[in-house]
Amino acid sequence: MGMELRVTESSENELSIEIAGEDHTFMNVLKGALLEHDDVSAATYDVNPEQSGGQTEPILTIKTEDGVDPLEALEGAAVDVREKASDFRDAFEAAA
Repeated sequence: MGMELRVTESSENELSIEIAGEDHTFMNVLKGALLEHDDVSAATYDVNPEQSGGQTEPILTIKTEDGVDPLEALEGAAVDVREKASDFRDAFEAAA
């Protein structure tokens, strides 16, 4: 079963995307991975924005430097998270 994503706002250098069913743990990891990229100027998430009318799924907002597609930055961060999780699993299995 995959993640459910829904773009809520999109422009040349900013993307807001709803990520259904995720919690602070995952959102903090993804935000951290985004902020490690030099071309990402800001990455934040909000679990229950005031204007949402009761929306509780987290919304991730990414702002990038000029000429950098925020969706590409998100894809790069997702790869980083996957690699880190794989490295951790390998280290954990080696230690067990």
